[in-house]
Amino acid sequence: MIVTIVVAAVALALGLTAHHFLRRNDTDADDEGLSVRDLISPVQTLTVLILAFVLATAAGSYNRAEEAVHNEANAADHLAETADFLPNAAQRRRVQADVICYTRAVRHYEWPTMADGHGSPVPSVWTADLRAAFKDIGTDQGAFGMLVGADDTRAKARQARLTESTAAVPAAIYWFMLVLLSITVISLCLCIPRRHNRPQLATLAMATALLTATLLLVHDAERPFGGAIAVAPTAITDVEHQTTRDFHTDAPGTALPCDSRGHKESGRA
Repeated sequence: MIVTIVVAAVALALGLTAHHFLRRNDTDADDEGLSVRDLISPVQTLTVLILAFVLATAAGSYNRAEEAVHNEANAADHLAETADFLPNAAQRRRVQADVICYTRAVRHYEWPTMADGHGSPVPSVWTADLRAAFKDIGTDQGAFGMLVGADDTRAKARQARLTESTAAVPAAIYWFMLVLLSITVISLCLCIPRRHNRPQLATLAMATALLTATLLLVHDAERPFGGAIAVAPTAITDVEHQTTRDFHTDAPGTALPCDSRGHKESGRA
């Protein structure tokens, strides 16, 4: 970083020095030089390029977050369906109940915390119970391998979801873009004529609005679980509802080990 700053400062100093010595004998006719518009054109181009690059990065993070959410929901659904192959009814209900409570905990506890880039320990209570259930089931069961595989896919998808909940664009880059945006808007103002400038003012207002909207879109997209375009827990909610219906159909009157939000009920296994 220091090298970059030094090189830029040296280049500026050398350029100004060369300008002073090479053009000191120029006449007034030769003294026009570049206009303000010509000087700020590279800055405007840089602003647009950086905004496009960062927007692509943020959009990629948003898409990966959506993919992780769907993968996790599919894995949880597959886990609950695979449990149907267990001949032992108690083991089957335990796995399905853990899936239900896990999806509830993810939706009610972990989803809100992901807006700030954090996770929640509540879903981990049910993943730990799933591992304990697998030990009780044993490797001699035919469905054991499928259960472990589905749970491994779920764990990886959850980790990917939590990873994408953090900001994809470092704060320093975001503030740098904000500075570039300010410089660009100010420089555009300098290019507007003093009189008969209504069309230019309208264009300036539109350009400022578009640049600002792009920066706001970047800010939202890089945090996929917070903001106006946040990824909703629709997929995981659908799995929860479907698995709950199947659970109560298979075992009417059987109580779940968690409440409606996925928190473990005291005194229940």
